[in-house]
Amino acid sequence: MTAPNRTPLVLRNRAFGAVWLGQVLTQAAVRMFQVGVAWWLVAYAVNGGRGLASGLFMAVSTLPAVALAPLVARAVARFAHRSVLRTAAAAAGAAMAALAAWASAGDLPLAAAYAATLALSTCQAFFDPCLTTSVPELVEDADIEAATGFELSTQSLAGLGGAFLGALIADRAGITGLATGCALAYLCAAALIAPVRFRTAQAPGEAADGEPERHTLRGILSGLPFVTRILVCFTAANLFTTAVFVVIPLYTKSVLGDGGSTVSLLEASLGTGTLIGSFTGARVAADRRPTTVGACCLAAMAAALAAPGLVTGRWVFAGGLVVAGWCVGTIGVRFVALFQRLVPAADKPGFFAVMQAVLGASFPLASLLFGMLGDHLSARTLCLVQAAGLLPAACVLALLRVPDADGAQDAEDAEDAIESAAGPAAAEPVGAKR
Repeated sequence: MTAPNRTPLVLRNRAFGAVWLGQVLTQAAVRMFQVGVAWWLVAYAVNGGRGLASGLFMAVSTLPAVALAPLVARAVARFAHRSVLRTAAAAAGAAMAALAAWASAGDLPLAAAYAATLALSTCQAFFDPCLTTSVPELVEDADIEAATGFELSTQSLAGLGGAFLGALIADRAGITGLATGCALAYLCAAALIAPVRFRTAQAPGEAADGEPERHTLRGILSGLPFVTRILVCFTAANLFTTAVFVVIPLYTKSVLGDGGSTVSLLEASLGTGTLIGSFTGARVAADRRPTTVGACCLAAMAAALAAPGLVTGRWVFAGGLVVAGWCVGTIGVRFVALFQRLVPAADKPGFFAVMQAVLGASFPLASLLFGMLGDHLSARTLCLVQAAGLLPAACVLALLRVPDADGAQDAEDAEDAIESAAGPAAAEPVGAKR
């Protein structure tokens, strides 16, 4: 019997490793820019209405993923995935280089910062679902869980690295430094992806002429009722979880009275927790249904986010964010791997674009809502509102069951397959985990 290969996937599969490193660079860059500019707005650029200013900025940064979902799905399905990834990274790098040149030439208007994040997020809206869709084209079927873990851990690394640097660079080099760093990261990512070879994935639902049968975005979700209910549940939860990106700078400025280094600490705490969750998520209650694990994680996240609202302190907030991040990482491992198994290959381009749009739909609303509330309520109260909002979502998710309809058995089989694969996948040093 052949011993399993314990070499990390990114080392034994150079094509996937190059693309994964490109994703690390792009997501670290966009998080660095978002965190840095949000802190710049709160600490330096705006005197009155800081909550609304930072909330509006975060809302703008998430609009492309929601508004462009149909266009993204068509582009990912129609064009070579390497071309989409390379073009998106290169375009973002060019936009950031232009912003850096403008900022270094003189005072940068606030509108330019909002326009820059809109351009950056538009490029990322194409990059992320395209890469997720490309996983089966880069790895063997047996490595899908490990590849999903690496891919999803990118967001953890971005939160840990990019977000940590964002506020620090904003304090020391302003928008010019942020834009320059982002331009370099995106251009390096484009260079890494350009030579990678993607193989053509075989779609199980191919038509007689060899072309895979694809459904409309609405048809994809209507054919996956169990998955749709899960997405709706997490969308509701995201209305409260994603508000943390608005709460962190407000809490730092108004409650703790600290500077960019504390923002970096808090962002790094969230990223560290998510990274740990990405490594350990496949091992957590592997014999339990994903919906049960997800509900428990949402409940734990509610308690973690409530802690700084009840007890003021830098380290209390940091500890709560580590726990919240771990819950996010664990949920990501279990559910994205589940979706990889449940969604037909021909529908994956559309599905992952829809998933990004649906899950991100609450982000603009959450940013604006909590931003406006932040101008009238204390940041500690916002923490308690976040916690209270997660509890109903946890209860609904716990009650979800695979519907008694065609395909229900397939869904159950997919859950069993993921649970049985959790052990081997988790054995990879960085391959257990979105």
